[in-house]
Amino acid sequence: MNQQTTKTRLNREQSQALTRERLLQAGRKLFVQNGFGGASIREIAEAAGYSQGAFYSNFVDKDAILLELLRAHMETEAAQLAAVFASAELSGEEVLAALDAWADTLHADANWTMLSIELQLHASRSPAFAAAYEAVWKTHRSALGHVIERLFAHLALVPPAEPEQLAAGFMALAHGLGLQGTAVHPAPAGKMIMLFLRGLIAAAETAVK
Repeated sequence: MNQQTTKTRLNREQSQALTRERLLQAGRKLFVQNGFGGASIREIAEAAGYSQGAFYSNFVDKDAILLELLRAHMETEAAQLAAVFASAELSGEEVLAALDAWADTLHADANWTMLSIELQLHASRSPAFAAAYEAVWKTHRSALGHVIERLFAHLALVPPAEPEQLAAGFMALAHGLGLQGTAVHPAPAGKMIMLFLRGLIAAAETAVK
């Protein structure tokens, strides 16, 4: 019996999404290798296998790629943390164990640490980018604050400070340790975050019912 091979064709939306993703990954690789300033739009397009016209059909400039990479990373991180509370049946220790498991993966990607440096440097040099960069950070801080609020409520404890303030502190700790780490000596960001978190939990007051 003859077998007929069919090729699945992407529709317009799928094709554009694939083009966009390839450009993002090409930009990520070149930013890490050459720095933000050392990667041109032409090089990004060529590395992804497209023309500069395809680049401008998806992104206004290199800043847009850098911001999208930051946004995607932070959305993934927030989703992973929120997933810890997917089951209300988990005990307090089970929740903390799940957070420990997540923390072990923090900064496992050395390339993301390098990209974080590029993000920080570019934000310090471009006021327009800095404003957009801060907006993404505020959104992430709010999401993490919600996770912290849920954690303390799950443990029937009162947070020692506003959840978003705690989120900002943990973000600063993770970011700072990440920048200090190297491929040879990775930063223990996740371990330190959990150490501080457990300390805050141990000192927290019981919520009044």
